[in-house]
Amino acid sequence: MSLRARTNGWFEQRFPVAGIRAGLEKQMHKLLPPHVSWLHTLGGMLLFLAAQQILTGILLMVYYRPTTEDAYESVRFLMLKATFGWLIRGLHAWGASLMIAVLVLHMLRVFIMGAYKRPRELTWVGGVLIFFTTLGFGFTGYLLPWNQLSYWATTVGTEVVASVPQIGHSLGVLVRGGEAVGQETLARFYTMHVVVLPWLLVFLIVVHIVMIRTQNLAPLEAVGEERPLDPRTAVSFAPQHTSRELVVFPLFFALMIALVILFPPEIGVKADPTVTPEGIKPEWYFLPAYQFLKYLPKLVGLALSAVPPMLLLFWPFLDRTRARRPSGRKLSVALGLGVVLATLLLGLVGYLSESERTILGKRVRFDMYGVPELVHEGH
Repeated sequence: MSLRARTNGWFEQRFPVAGIRAGLEKQMHKLLPPHVSWLHTLGGMLLFLAAQQILTGILLMVYYRPTTEDAYESVRFLMLKATFGWLIRGLHAWGASLMIAVLVLHMLRVFIMGAYKRPRELTWVGGVLIFFTTLGFGFTGYLLPWNQLSYWATTVGTEVVASVPQIGHSLGVLVRGGEAVGQETLARFYTMHVVVLPWLLVFLIVVHIVMIRTQNLAPLEAVGEERPLDPRTAVSFAPQHTSRELVVFPLFFALMIALVILFPPEIGVKADPTVTPEGIKPEWYFLPAYQFLKYLPKLVGLALSAVPPMLLLFWPFLDRTRARRPSGRKLSVALGLGVVLATLLLGLVGYLSESERTILGKRVRFDMYGVPELVHEGH
């Protein structure tokens, strides 16, 4: 027996190499439904972004110091002096926004195609939990640079938490670590951002992938009318689908590099709790909810703002129709697209609110509700 055969035999007795290889081979040659297209690369892009965020986050931790005295200066050093520090932070900052944007597109694709229906309800629930976890990353990571914008945006965000009836004050103290945003808040957000949420995200992603690979991608036939895949029309995971992803990944990464170079994340000025800047707003992914809360009494707004996340989480159990194709779910698809359009509108109004802009040669001022008013000369 050759040395290689003896070595393989030794490892095989202690670690099932052959079994793992056979399982991977089976998954690589798995057949996918014939409607699988470029839109289905969104899931792979999310996996790529999650890995990129974890890697760049680890590199940022080499320089970052989570104290109110040093956090801002460590970010400034990383951006201006550390070798390729500007690139690493830029990829991490843009990666956060892009991950949320791609997640929304991925969930929209799943929703329109009815891929959340039986027996894939829990796969959808897992995806929604990944979405919520990613928003948690955005909320906790926003404070870490400790500049004016991040400090006051976090103050506004934690005040929303503190306004919950009965338990709001206790929740606010729990989140902030005190009555106001400070060192305890930074320490708690840092711990959540680099320890708790990454482990939770990795766990949810692994479970999500296992469920997808076990159940396969959803067909377009109605529930109970699924037919076995025809090898002549089905799409093979490798090389057909993987080749699409190998095209998309480098193009997407090139786009990220371009965004970092053309629109690098700002350093801003160091947080000053004694100076409240004007027009403080949360990041774009929280802007629709932030704007929505302006139009209603606090308690009513908080109650209604909890409805969309709950509907999103439990939608597969509420939608009892059997059809998967959009043509068979016109009401459901119209409702979903209506929510998307309303969210985009609220986000746009929130972006314009409390600002003054030039539109078609006229100077326009938008109040906190987004209502425009012409600014006359001399005012």
